[in-house]
Amino acid sequence: MAHRSPSMPCVSAAKETDGNSSAFEQGGGPQGGNRSRDERIEAVFGADGPFGRAGYRTRCSQTDMAKSVAVAIGSKSALMAEAGTGTGKTFAYLVPALLWGGKTIISTGTKTLQDQLFSRDIPTVRRLLQSSGSVTLLKGRANYVCHYHLDRALSKGTMTSREDLAHLREIAHFIKNTATGDKSELPNIAENAPIWSVVTSTRENCRGAECAYAQECFLLKARKEAQKADLVVVNHHLFFADLALKETGTAELLPSADTVIFDEAHQLPETATLFFGDMISTSHILEWGRDVLAEGLAHIREAAWTKMISSLDTAVRNLRLALPREPVRLSLSQLRNTPEFAVALHNVRERLDNTNAVLEMHTERTESLKHSHKRGLELAKQLAGWGSDTPGPQSEKAIFWVETFATTLQLHRTPLSIAPKFNKQRSGKARAWIFTSATLAVKNNFEHFATQMGLHGDAAQTWPSPFDYTNQGLLFVPHGLPAANCAEYTDAVVDCALPIIEAAGGRTFLLCTTLRAMRRAAEQLATAFRKRGLAFPLFVQGEHGRTELLDRFRAAGNGVLIGSQSFWEGVDVRGDALSLVIIDKLPFAPPDDPVLAARIEVMERQGKNSFVHHSLPEAIINLKQGAGRLIRDEEDRGVLMICDERIVTKPYGKRIWQSLPPFKRTRDAAEVKHFFQMLAGRRRGAGSTPKCHD
Repeated sequence: MAHRSPSMPCVSAAKETDGNSSAFEQGGGPQGGNRSRDERIEAVFGADGPFGRAGYRTRCSQTDMAKSVAVAIGSKSALMAEAGTGTGKTFAYLVPALLWGGKTIISTGTKTLQDQLFSRDIPTVRRLLQSSGSVTLLKGRANYVCHYHLDRALSKGTMTSREDLAHLREIAHFIKNTATGDKSELPNIAENAPIWSVVTSTRENCRGAECAYAQECFLLKARKEAQKADLVVVNHHLFFADLALKETGTAELLPSADTVIFDEAHQLPETATLFFGDMISTSHILEWGRDVLAEGLAHIREAAWTKMISSLDTAVRNLRLALPREPVRLSLSQLRNTPEFAVALHNVRERLDNTNAVLEMHTERTESLKHSHKRGLELAKQLAGWGSDTPGPQSEKAIFWVETFATTLQLHRTPLSIAPKFNKQRSGKARAWIFTSATLAVKNNFEHFATQMGLHGDAAQTWPSPFDYTNQGLLFVPHGLPAANCAEYTDAVVDCALPIIEAAGGRTFLLCTTLRAMRRAAEQLATAFRKRGLAFPLFVQGEHGRTELLDRFRAAGNGVLIGSQSFWEGVDVRGDALSLVIIDKLPFAPPDDPVLAARIEVMERQGKNSFVHHSLPEAIINLKQGAGRLIRDEEDRGVLMICDERIVTKPYGKRIWQSLPPFKRTRDAAEVKHFFQMLAGRRRGAGSTPKCHD
């Protein structure tokens, strides 16, 4: 779609779909609406309005999306809104939300977007609209210093490292002067520093209303501020934790909300699945055991106490040792072939019950022992419920499975479908629900996302990106690569990519579907760069934090960054630093995933083709995210290189590339090299580059 001048009248940019009958495939979304609201939105975004006067170039698709969001807000209905990169969707939902949304919750998938909304976008829109409503940023409990746990750390004196002691003293001084207790106010202490786990609370060890510091609690103060604010910015994890944990008294956000907006909404099915399910880890039990031991030694002082916790500790560690050393994911049915696991699990349950029985005899001694007993009963309940399904409809069934790590093990209970639970949460008070992302649909069809979230019959609309993809980019699928499941596949990808990386002058993202492939590709590229004398700085996920890696990549100007899943989305590198995005293979989920296997089994029993209805659309949406890293601005140019030939050779390949941006397509490496030669010439003759707000 060509960029229109703000002064031109807007014609709807919404994309029509293939004409299937269900509401989520209609594409037209809510029509009509309140004319005065449409006129207000056009005035706000017009050349003579506050945005135009402030120098923002508004696109028709942005204005059109804002009108549809306003209709959903006015009718207190749901809207799925796919807005291509460059549409300006953030302003498109913020304007109607601030004008008519009432009490509004905005939930994001990443901390980066959460901070950008709160620090940049919302203040800008409030200033331009002259909005006086209050705004607050609410974070998860791990971001707030806990008075109780800080006091325990200071009094116990168990810090052994000099760095931890220095951090503890700094936090103790900080807590006397801060109004929020937010650890981000202490930038000198790294976000992942070990001390934070000592001085913050978890859901399991929070003392709640029984805490002596309840009146001073930073977390409770932040939640009270959120209850009073007109607009609250949260992340998806916090939002669904608030829904899923009503019994703990933390479900304080949704009841008062008139409008809920999910940005990066494509992440919701995975996040909701996590919180509507249940998980207990061996580390939870071991941590509780350490706390019980400390309380016992402080107040009971009986030798048997240490022996009791040691017995529990041994049983928990033996549970991990009952499964293979390498990390695995196994379903309950697979575990039935491992009788030693069942024995070890029985032993943990027995030791846990014994410890709780002893604790119960001492609960009247101190509040801390009473709280430890309460935590122990909750752990025992979780452990007892794992593996025992309850009768009910198939839609509410769950899969029980285990995931192992180097020294720990997690027991999961995951719902086969989150739709029933999410719809239950949406019932009750009428409110608007806005789901927006650049990747919600497959060829303008929302059926996959709508089925996952239970949004059948709700409105959906697509606004394509305004970028000129045909002239800005090239989609390259090379010849001659082996099958994607071949053992030598990653080496072949690197060999094929090297001359293209060289032609691009570095400026490359190599996005891998697995950590193993990422590590192998990094080794091969480092060796190849040395042999060829290529001075391209190499940045590998895990060597530093994501933000630091991206900053270094941008500063280098000719770097090569290799990453796995965390770099497929939420990454914005504009300009000449990134000109080539290489994707090693189509991002199909691993077939041995226990949850996926269970969901596929249900679909097959229902007579559905699980590949067509689940695996393929899931892969397409993930691929769209990865492909979206390339063109972030009207002036960006580059090549998307997909190394997996299935996109060309398989019957379903057409559906995949038709869902991607409409790049010019080629299989000729010479054409790609010529593209980069032309791009280099364009850079040499380029002047200043105008930027648009996204």
